[in-house]
Amino acid sequence: MSETLSETVSLTVENGIAIVAIDNPPVNALGLSVRQGLDAAADRIGSDAGIKAGVITAKGRTFPAGADIAEFDIGMREPWLPGVVDKLEALDKPVVAAIFGTALGGGLEVALGCHYRVAAASAKLGLPEVKLGLLPGAGGTQRLPRVVGAEAALQMMVTGKPVKAALAEKMGLVDKVVADDALLAEAVALARAAAAEGGPLPRASQKSDMTAKDKADADLFDRFKAEHGRLFRGVIAPDEILDCVKAAVNLPFAEGMAVESANFNKLFVSDQSKALRHVFFAMRETAKVPDIARDTPLIDVKSVGVIGAGTMGGGIAMNFANIGIPVTIVEVKQEALDRGLGVIRKNYEATARKGRLSEEDVETRMGLLTGSLDMEDLADVDLVIEAVFESMEVKEKVFSRLETICKPGAILASNTSFLDIDHIATFTSRPEMVLGLHFFSPANVMPLLEVVRGEKSSDSVIATGMKLAGKIGKTPVLARVCDGFIANRLMFPYIVASQEMLLGGTSMKAVDATMNQYGFAMGPISMIDLVGLDIIKLPSRNIMAELVAKDRLGQKKNGGFYDYDEKRRGTPSPVAQDIITDIARERGIEQRELSPEEIIAGLLYPVVNEGAKILEEGIALRAGDIDVAAILGYNWPAYQGGPMCWADIHGLPKIVAGLKAMGLKPAALLEKLAAEGKSFT
Repeated sequence: MSETLSETVSLTVENGIAIVAIDNPPVNALGLSVRQGLDAAADRIGSDAGIKAGVITAKGRTFPAGADIAEFDIGMREPWLPGVVDKLEALDKPVVAAIFGTALGGGLEVALGCHYRVAAASAKLGLPEVKLGLLPGAGGTQRLPRVVGAEAALQMMVTGKPVKAALAEKMGLVDKVVADDALLAEAVALARAAAAEGGPLPRASQKSDMTAKDKADADLFDRFKAEHGRLFRGVIAPDEILDCVKAAVNLPFAEGMAVESANFNKLFVSDQSKALRHVFFAMRETAKVPDIARDTPLIDVKSVGVIGAGTMGGGIAMNFANIGIPVTIVEVKQEALDRGLGVIRKNYEATARKGRLSEEDVETRMGLLTGSLDMEDLADVDLVIEAVFESMEVKEKVFSRLETICKPGAILASNTSFLDIDHIATFTSRPEMVLGLHFFSPANVMPLLEVVRGEKSSDSVIATGMKLAGKIGKTPVLARVCDGFIANRLMFPYIVASQEMLLGGTSMKAVDATMNQYGFAMGPISMIDLVGLDIIKLPSRNIMAELVAKDRLGQKKNGGFYDYDEKRRGTPSPVAQDIITDIARERGIEQRELSPEEIIAGLLYPVVNEGAKILEEGIALRAGDIDVAAILGYNWPAYQGGPMCWADIHGLPKIVAGLKAMGLKPAALLEKLAAEGKSFT
């Protein structure tokens, strides 16, 4: 008979074995009720003479996959997880963790507190707290190194990547890997055998073999940091994790736990963790459209047409082939079609060489792609995505033809980056079937998909677009129609401001280096060179237009702001500097090198201001959607939270004052929130 220990934890005794089942869907997060139940289970197992051993398992699709992160902001309550894990480990009766799905974060820490761990073959185990700017706070930094060694433990915690069950067994993290359908039976059998055997129980906190070896390796921690320097750059959590693992190697368990607790608390109140926790929730909110009912019927997309076999069209087609949906790719010339299909094949073959696809997978996916020179071949597809040249005249012609070709009920989408979806929709008699699906380049890699909702786009079309984004591995962000939608419109002032800084006397290197230090993979000047100077259009006479006139298009041709060597290392170009000097002299601009603080303010305050306007106008649903678009579309550093979260942390009144000092009018929403002491996020 099952005994209820809490709302989410039950205990059943079968022939002397207590089976403790966690049931807190969807991922059995270790919220208050689960902690209470596990605490009560430890008491019950320890005090009941009829119970010889215990098994910790879960219902649903996974072993606990982490803490209930929502509790972080509303306040955690006792029992704390570290105490629960300690209590399980201290039992003098064997406890076995039966791991399936994903044992992540606190879930793995619970498993480490058990005396034995059995994992289903399909299970994954990990400590991903670093992705929230945190470290494992329930003994993970102390028990894991004692079980698998410091280097393997650091690898798991600093990367945040889970390991598969087979590797976990090889590392010594789990005692046995079994068939998925035999997990509970095998865990019960191990518990029964351990109880019958008697003797001392293996406790992770008391293991010393691995730490003794690690203590003898004097260079271990310096070597690890040197080899994984990229993971430490800009972020603070990896260093705190390293400090904790040093404590695990060099200190008794209790003292190491004190270090873990202190470091966790330091990270918990840090701006980086606040930002990363915001991003965690924002990523999960983007797919929700409040005014579209959950039961809105979706359109079944079983086949797709893509118009254009260039970089964008090819990448878009790959997304659908990857999930088994056949794609017809239409081009106007055989040469362009062959080239596009050839690039797709090369991309797949490169992935296969890295071991991520088999040769059979490559052929299967290529077999789903059909090239055509006749748009009539799109007559029966369920979704058409136009990816032609960014010209309204060209797109008008395409949609006029699709109107006569495509079957009733087919979705008609444009991959435009800037152009008016509502205007495009007027070239069909079914504007309710038209939307924007704005992929970012390279479309087969970049994780953002802006789903652009036209004035007449139907709820079913939008709901289908949002759902389809998830199926092809993209994070959807809903946008209304405006010039540039969310991400491109948001970052346009960033580009403009970077050009004004150059004209004002700040060097290219200083601008780029400052934004590198802030956390961007590359600064705005390097980014322009990478994207192509001919792609970005600025009004009036400007540096980029002058460089393009000299056939300097960036990395793709002749260099741009920088000259590049054979390894694409850039040095400031004298040609660019001459143009900057000429335009600055012509406009009578006073020259002054800005400080890093002034560069950050000058570049980012206008972005925040534009984000506020995007919210005011209803272009984006939420501030978090703007942050996600910036992070996924423009590689805004996640640990800064995106522009709107960063603004909240930085201080809205400071940004309002800074904008006014720059001669820029703050958005009404920004001024209002600043005056009322409120925030975007």
